[in-house]
Amino acid sequence: MRISPTPLARFVAVAGLLAVLAPVASAATGVPAADVVPFWTGKPNAAAFKLRIEKRLANAKAAQAKLLAAKGPHTLANTLEPFDEIARQLDMAGSQSGLMEEVNPDSATRATAEGLSQEISKFVTELSLNRNVYDAVSALDLTAADPETKYYVERTLRDFRLSGVDKDEATRTRIKKIQEELVLVSQEFGRNIREDKSSVTCTPAELEGLPQDYIDRHKPGADGRVTLTMEYPDYIPVITYAKSDDLRRRMYLAYQNRAFPKNIEVLDHMRQKRHELALALGFTNYADCVMADKMVGSAASARAFIDRVVSASNERQQREYAQLLARKQKDVPGATAVNFWEAPYFSEQVRKSDYAFDSQQLRPYLPYDQVKKGVLDVTARLFGVEFRRVPDAPVWHPSVECYELYDGGKLAGRFYLDMHPRPNKYNHAAQFGIRNGLGGRQIPEAALVCNLPGGEPGDLGLCEYDDLTTFFHEFGHLLHTMFAGQRRWLGTAGISTEHDFVEAPSQMLEEWVKSPEVLASFAKDPKTSEVIPTDLVKRMNRANGFGRGLGVRRQMVYAGTSLGCYDRDPAGVSTDQLLSDLVKKYQPFPFVDGTHFQCAFGHLDGYSAVYYTYMWSLVIAKDLFSKFDKANMLAPGAATTYRQTVLAAGGSKPAAQLVRDFLGRDFNEQAWKAWLDSTE
Repeated sequence: MRISPTPLARFVAVAGLLAVLAPVASAATGVPAADVVPFWTGKPNAAAFKLRIEKRLANAKAAQAKLLAAKGPHTLANTLEPFDEIARQLDMAGSQSGLMEEVNPDSATRATAEGLSQEISKFVTELSLNRNVYDAVSALDLTAADPETKYYVERTLRDFRLSGVDKDEATRTRIKKIQEELVLVSQEFGRNIREDKSSVTCTPAELEGLPQDYIDRHKPGADGRVTLTMEYPDYIPVITYAKSDDLRRRMYLAYQNRAFPKNIEVLDHMRQKRHELALALGFTNYADCVMADKMVGSAASARAFIDRVVSASNERQQREYAQLLARKQKDVPGATAVNFWEAPYFSEQVRKSDYAFDSQQLRPYLPYDQVKKGVLDVTARLFGVEFRRVPDAPVWHPSVECYELYDGGKLAGRFYLDMHPRPNKYNHAAQFGIRNGLGGRQIPEAALVCNLPGGEPGDLGLCEYDDLTTFFHEFGHLLHTMFAGQRRWLGTAGISTEHDFVEAPSQMLEEWVKSPEVLASFAKDPKTSEVIPTDLVKRMNRANGFGRGLGVRRQMVYAGTSLGCYDRDPAGVSTDQLLSDLVKKYQPFPFVDGTHFQCAFGHLDGYSAVYYTYMWSLVIAKDLFSKFDKANMLAPGAATTYRQTVLAAGGSKPAAQLVRDFLGRDFNEQAWKAWLDSTE
């Protein structure tokens, strides 16, 4: 669950991304028409799509030429405004190309988008190393500028330096070559994950324990066997509910080996090129390089944070594992260990026996369409906005829906829901930026790309609790993009804060799915119209508290893998050994030989060394949530202040200052520790 990575260099990556037609002013609004209409207007084929993106790239180059042609003193008008226009055009071009690589059903358009992303990234790298542009921005007189503009320029100059603009010509040439190679490696890594076709077959009898609607959707083929994919709606129910230990084991092995063996070599290549880049930029490793502009500041600080989390979660993990093992021993007398493919199943059994909660009792109240309506209704009420479906909007696949956000009766944003699995589509969950908003100039656009149940005729798409949480989480990212769409500068608009803060708003929105009041507003059984019982929600919350320590430790395996891949010279470092060692160090479950989770761990590309972000952001999210009234989760008071001080501020201030503006103090780990120790 994440925002999508941008292919752009760090100093332009403050944006979202898209491509449209050349700007034509609207007489009614003064806003360029092509920056207001839905971005997929015209439903372009590969050739037309290419022309649109190339026009954006040409516009960016023209803005750069204008900046460099400025005479006399460098001002906001002749220097920063053209620079921001470069970023605006690249934001739109890169974002749309990046989205189409992942979701367009046409292989020619996906391939075209990949090629365009390469072109855009090449220009961005050249821009980040352009000493003349850097010198022009450095020469700005900011004496009379407002604080947001000063911060924008300060951060821009820092990012130029972190990109290597102050290195000698030979080093800049080397950096450019490495960056271009990394774009290709990154695309190959993602493509191998996206196009993986792993599956498992089983007999109908092996589906015992699964919900009846799941069994009904998975009919045996002519050979009498049922085919199960590695997509979430297939995988998660099997690993959670199937009584067949052998089926769960086979599914686990297949899931853990997606994109293997292809991505072993690709990942090694990526790590090596990033290490070379870090050395060229004057760092000893890539982790320090990529963390230089994060809240955490350095790999050593990230490692210290991971160590604190590991220490804080130790006692709870041991207690929860003992509960799991005791439950397994009821079925398997004499068992001495719980395996990874058994953990979700026996966790579910513990929730039934110890907490009187069966997850399958929840599913009838969560058909996909009602979950979607709930997300929209709850957030509209909370933040005082309105969402309107645009039924005839141009979209890239018939299953995609378009909505517009209205604030005070005015159009303030547009977004797309691409929520169900299909072949060759991105198979995780993310918000993809399309276009960042600028006050009075263009509205923000974004897309949620998920893989939730439903989307087929006659299928209600009964969701798991995790599906509901995922929807709220990703919608938190989307609201951040929408509400931060009224800034003056592209460079401070949208989700342009430090990367290790970006998950906090989305993680905080997950809190609303725990509220009986909130769930009762939309969670209803469509067959009986029964509203989800308050007692069931309370039992769910208590039951979901089980496994928290185990889950935190699993996150530290991911964080440690992410950091360990990039905080050292990768030569001679096996990612298989790294992952195995971390599992043995941080988790009680035996490592399963022959598995290669890292091959499909997409965060090793987009987030690289900074997967610790999720837990770091969670610490902040828990502190932010401490200001809300938990007895009245739909009250607008704190939500309005939060929207204004944190979300709408975009990247106009350092993230720590945004949090300070809302909390009235610096954030700390107390609320997070209380959550970790809590039974709910």
